[in-house]
Amino acid sequence: AISDSSTSKYRRRYWVVTSTVVLAISAIALAYAEVIAGYLVDLLGTDEPRGSPTWKHQTKNTAIGLAVFAFYLLDFALNALQGSLRNLLLDVTPAEQLGKANAWHGRMLHIGNIVGFTFGFVKLADWKILRPLGGDQFRKVCIIAVLVLVVTVWITCFTQHEKERPQNTGEREESGMVEVVRNISRAVSTLPRPVRRVCYVQVCAFMGWFPFLFYSTTWVGEIMAYELDREPDAEEATRKGEFALLIYSFVAVIAGTALPYLAAMDARLLKQIDKEMEDAEAEMDAELVKIREMVRQWKAEAARKNKPLVLPRMPFMLRNIWTAALALFGAIMMSTFFITTVFQATIAISLLGICWAVACWVPFAIIMQFLREMDDAAAAERKSQEQAHGYASTSTGPRSASAVRSTRPLHTRIASTPTINWRPAGGPQSAIEPTERTALVRRHSMVDVLDSKEEEIVYESTQPVAGGTILGIHNLAIVVPQFFIALISSAIFRIADQAREPGAPEYQYYGKNGVGWVLRFGGICAFLGAAICRRVPPTKTEKEMRWRLAEMKEARELEGEGA
Repeated sequence: AISDSSTSKYRRRYWVVTSTVVLAISAIALAYAEVIAGYLVDLLGTDEPRGSPTWKHQTKNTAIGLAVFAFYLLDFALNALQGSLRNLLLDVTPAEQLGKANAWHGRMLHIGNIVGFTFGFVKLADWKILRPLGGDQFRKVCIIAVLVLVVTVWITCFTQHEKERPQNTGEREESGMVEVVRNISRAVSTLPRPVRRVCYVQVCAFMGWFPFLFYSTTWVGEIMAYELDREPDAEEATRKGEFALLIYSFVAVIAGTALPYLAAMDARLLKQIDKEMEDAEAEMDAELVKIREMVRQWKAEAARKNKPLVLPRMPFMLRNIWTAALALFGAIMMSTFFITTVFQATIAISLLGICWAVACWVPFAIIMQFLREMDDAAAAERKSQEQAHGYASTSTGPRSASAVRSTRPLHTRIASTPTINWRPAGGPQSAIEPTERTALVRRHSMVDVLDSKEEEIVYESTQPVAGGTILGIHNLAIVVPQFFIALISSAIFRIADQAREPGAPEYQYYGKNGVGWVLRFGGICAFLGAAICRRVPPTKTEKEMRWRLAEMKEARELEGEGA
């Protein structure tokens, strides 16, 4: 919201850099929590000498408190960094490339996962260059992660350039915090229903993802204990879990590279006229002429090659890909009932890489498409009002389709034309003349496509869309489930993992099954998310592509009848 209210050309990168600094400090504090705690105890704690039982006790408690504080600070900074980077991507990417940009963003995340899990799997203690850092594996991984983060963020900020946003002349000058509060209030109160549904799906989806992200390594250890029928070596169990996650990351990279091609848009299904027309019906008629002329040319070319006419293929809709991924996630979580070996657990975790590739790509692509639709509508509304009144309107907020139609009626012209061989305007007369018995074909209208039962976004405002604020709300829908999962998983562990009897040995993995039930609960949430996902409408671009394909099929039929 703060970056949305700014007009600076550094409004996104400022927060990217700030979040990175906080993230680096918190990661270093985690890596050296015991060392820092020792110095704090010496400075503010007991007068006991170093190494005494009292000093060790105070140092341990201080290190735990410092680690908890640093972890939550890291979590906060990480979410701020991810949100700022998504906002930057939205600002600098052309609308027609948002799908590809989000796919590449997801691929970079998967590559980062591979790097992180690889360093977690390799014994860094054997690397001489890292020995001066001291500490265990965790400390070395933290320092490497900070170095990689700083370098990649520097490259991003150095190569990407934002445009300074012009101040709307119709807006009155307001203080920074007032503008921030106004942006948040407007975004929350007027959040379009399609965007809200995406957030609902994300809440359910990450109620399933967080159990996996938190406990997958522990689950592999429990499966290993079940397979061996004894308590496994803790380090060996952890390495088995890390290896499974490493394979999972490779699968995510492959899926993140291949799956976007399923949603790749055929250029022939995109808008075929370049110039904008103020009359929507005239623009629709011009595009119809262009589409039918294209089909006529394709048919002639196919006839010369003695091949059938093949029309473009409608790509998979983003919501369908997302639904399938959530259903696959739920099915894999339910399969934990039947998994009894580490190899089977590794296969299950690896397959989840497909679902993670979709989770890092599709919902963000949908949200950004919706934001672009809202932004384009705001720009069009501002332009029309400036032309009509000579000033910029200050109306704000998106409104539903029904509200807009009640204030601005859509005069839909639906023509019925005889099913004759189509010819361009001014072309030669068709050999088949219509008669009173010639069947009538309803001409499809772009308004028919948008005025459907599927919910659409109609944004009537002259203000720029608060994209950063809406992405922040979406990010909140991703983050909040982890707090619910922490409470729910604690209750499940208490029920599933019975307390040991007095005098019985304490096991970390052997005889435990709580993680499996937590994962199954996440699978149920994923199925619920898949059901809600069916209520997320297609984007405007997908609707228009579907309309153009229908017109192409109708033109092909008309050409066939007139042949």
